[in-house]
Amino acid sequence: MTDLRPWRGVLVATALPLTDDLSVDYDRYAEHCAWLVANGCDGVVPNGSLGEYQVLTPEERTRVVETAVAAIGGERVMPGVAAYGSAEARRWTEQAGEAGCRAVMLLPPNAYRADERAVLAHYAAVAAAGLPVVAYNNPVDTKVDLVPELLARLHGEGHIHAVKEFSGDVRRAYRIAELAPELDLLIGADDVLLELAIAGAKGWVAGYPNALPRACVDLYRAAVTGDLDTALPLYRQLHPLLRWDSRVEFVQSIKLSMDLVGRHGGPCRPPRVPLDAGQEAAVRAATEKAVAAGLA
Repeated sequence: MTDLRPWRGVLVATALPLTDDLSVDYDRYAEHCAWLVANGCDGVVPNGSLGEYQVLTPEERTRVVETAVAAIGGERVMPGVAAYGSAEARRWTEQAGEAGCRAVMLLPPNAYRADERAVLAHYAAVAAAGLPVVAYNNPVDTKVDLVPELLARLHGEGHIHAVKEFSGDVRRAYRIAELAPELDLLIGADDVLLELAIAGAKGWVAGYPNALPRACVDLYRAAVTGDLDTALPLYRQLHPLLRWDSRVEFVQSIKLSMDLVGRHGGPCRPPRVPLDAGQEAAVRAATEKAVAAGLA
């Protein structure tokens, strides 16, 4: 993987395997990263929300990145570097660079509802570390919306090279392309994959490949090449699972699907709690249907 834009392709926002006592199982994590690449994924994004970064210690967070790099090479690893403060996010970016990574993914300030000036200052501070930054727009959780006009300004000032778009508003793809044609759009929510692929997305920061990598990669490749005869039926088959990526319980859901297909999903750290009976039944039924269809 030698592309100078390592955020392109299918990069899996990795779930983090925990043991029964909720400690990180680094050996299992290394094996998982290697398994994803062996099954067609282009790389991984550790220390994102799916990786439960908010409840990791600094030592754990550092070791997660180092484990992924040792397993698959730094050119395939794009860590999340979100933090409450810009200085801390910059330190995580520097750590990623020291580990051998070639890009990072950064949320806007999320300790409060930041205004545009604060967002610009935050991305400028982190970009000054010298690694390419992929913005992550998740207005649902951060309460800060990186609208197309703001993304264009961030890109124009050299602070970001791509954006993981998680707003769910697929119309934004076209506005972003008009305002910042050189800014790479990355699919940020699994359940709008086809819509954003058709709109010109250059990559997918993905959740469900943790459980179903080959089927998800096949879907992405068909979608971005315009092969709708292949993509649309596969998208319909996978969508009952993909939509869980946009639910509050996305970590628990993806980990359950991993368990059901023979991978290790395992528990989550508090304050996340297990799925309730109805949620578990729905994820279980959708996963078993995908397995029966040969998608695992």
